[in-house]
Amino acid sequence: MTEKKRESKRKTSARLDLSSKFWKTSLTVLAAILIFAGPTYMVYVFINILKIDYFLSMISGVVLFMIGLALIWYLIKNKIVS
Repeated sequence: MTEKKRESKRKTSARLDLSSKFWKTSLTVLAAILIFAGPTYMVYVFINILKIDYFLSMISGVVLFMIGLALIWYLIKNKIVS
């Protein structure tokens, strides 16, 4: 990648500095929580505590799982996580 492209990427993500250890760690932990807790614990919370319909809670669990996969894919694609 050329230096100009790297600089333009840095400028676009200036608000969210992904090179810092804090953001790397917090985004990785968030992705792990969405992947593992989304389809299991959140579905349990939706069904038993919030009394949401079974079908809707299962769909929300799958959506949370997909968001977690997309986040981990983004982190790997941009070489934030190796």
